[in-house]
Amino acid sequence: MERAKRTKAARLAAYLEEAQPAVIDEAERDRIAAVLGPVSERTLRTLLLNCGCPLAPLVEGVRQDCFDSLERTLLALSAEYRGGSSEQRRACRAAVIRAKEHARFAARRNDALRPEKEEMILWMLTWLENPEIFPMWLEIRRKQGDNRGDEPAEISG
Repeated sequence: MERAKRTKAARLAAYLEEAQPAVIDEAERDRIAAVLGPVSERTLRTLLLNCGCPLAPLVEGVRQDCFDSLERTLLALSAEYRGGSSEQRRACRAAVIRAKEHARFAARRNDALRPEKEEMILWMLTWLENPEIFPMWLEIRRKQGDNRGDEPAEISG
């Protein structure tokens, strides 16, 4: 199995060296998936996240490794949502819903991560409620945190 992953990674690297895409958007992602052959969505996403090329918001999805990544990717999806077709809007919502469910799963499985993941879930639920207002909400939410921009403080009330 490890050998297959390296093979796909090597094929991806060769493709990217030849094609040299400025950004990997949805169409480019689909071309890459065809080049790699049978590949799961999860494996493809992992390969793309680690390839070093810029990714379009719908390809990158929602990153939950830290609040700064979560903020960056949710804001990018908000912009995509605002300027997108109805199909793009549905794809943005689907990406956030998938990420929210992943965060819920992580919160249930790991007590140490639960507070952080619950805050991230709140951000995603707020995004889903109104993606166009989310950037303003987030600015207010971040100001409630400490001055370093780390995890926001709890809202009382």
